[in-house]
Amino acid sequence: MAQEVQNGDAEHGASKVVAFSALKPQLFVEAPKASDAIQFYKAAFGAEEVNRIVHPKRKAEKDVPLVLSAELKLGSSSILISDLADDSSAPVKTVGTGCAICLETEDVEAAVAKAVKAGALTEGEVAEDEITCCGGRVGKVKDPYGFVWMICYPAKKSADVEA
Repeated sequence: MAQEVQNGDAEHGASKVVAFSALKPQLFVEAPKASDAIQFYKAAFGAEEVNRIVHPKRKAEKDVPLVLSAELKLGSSSILISDLADDSSAPVKTVGTGCAICLETEDVEAAVAKAVKAGALTEGEVAEDEITCCGGRVGKVKDPYGFVWMICYPAKKSADVEA
């Protein structure tokens, strides 16, 4: 049975329900490689650049403007790509428990091949994997900036969520 989940309540410090309009993961790459990363994501995953904000005064090596934030549309979602400069106020890269980005597609093999052609490295073979984010066919690639992408076709798509 599905349960309705409240987005905060008085017991946990929230006085009203807060609705979010989007979730946009932000990927930081070593400056001045954000422009290269943007081109890679366009070539590898068919991303569409929606917006780009560059540093108004600062330029990195070879007169390439630093990218403060570029929004890329991937399917129905968006990600942000930013240069991580030494004097940036952006979060510092830290070691965590890990993060992988999942992309769903009906043709896992073709998507992996396209990413590899654009410069990604495969992480194992495409296989059925019941314990991943999608529980179906999965191929993993690591992009040139160190991010792992899980390209998958879910075992079954269902609107039903079991409690």
